[in-house]
Amino acid sequence: MTPETLSDIWVYLAASPLLALTMTLVVYQAAQWLYGRAGRPALLNPVLVSVVCLVAILVATGTTYQTYFEGAQFIHFLLGPATVALAIPLYRQFEKVRRSALALIVSLLLGSLTAMGTALGIGYVMGLDHVSLVSLAPKSVTAPVAMGIAEKLGGLPSLTAVFVIVTGILGGSLGPLLLDRMKIGDPAARGFALGTASHGIGTARALQESEVAGAFSGLAMGLNALATAILLPLIWSFLG
Repeated sequence: MTPETLSDIWVYLAASPLLALTMTLVVYQAAQWLYGRAGRPALLNPVLVSVVCLVAILVATGTTYQTYFEGAQFIHFLLGPATVALAIPLYRQFEKVRRSALALIVSLLLGSLTAMGTALGIGYVMGLDHVSLVSLAPKSVTAPVAMGIAEKLGGLPSLTAVFVIVTGILGGSLGPLLLDRMKIGDPAARGFALGTASHGIGTARALQESEVAGAFSGLAMGLNALATAILLPLIWSFLG
């Protein structure tokens, strides 16, 4: 089979929306298998491996992201129902959440302020301009909310989306390892930390640990989005 024939076959398959969907599912399933077989190391996080593999495939085949998304958008659609479904483990753990209300509020405020403060501090030291700083600040918030915050404050939503994805992947990959090193074993504490720092990807990782961790992570993800939407404009206005 000649390279020209292979190219023609790819062009034909690329016209089908099912190709991108199937490719995404197969790559993620393979990443999950590799993750399990390797003993669940942080650097082989399935999301990270899947992103790297898919980007490599798109670059190697010359496929644009727009073409890919036309086929994979069904997965994007499922993000909504998946987010709503996080209410189920949260409901089951409601009594535990109620008893921990004060600790959760303090943790949320400290975590949210730390996420924003470190982003702004590191960005300032690196000499980032106004647009880049605003785009970086809401990096620990779920993408739709973070992009909205950045746009309102004069940032670039597309740049914010990149920061959010990178933060989520790093948090989901290295967060559990860091928590293990710090000997933090309580599932509620682990879940709340992952949800505050690394939003949806961190929550997905927390759900792999336990339902309790997933419930607290989902709660943290939602509350941190609300806290950041309120606090970041106030902080930015104070900083001038």
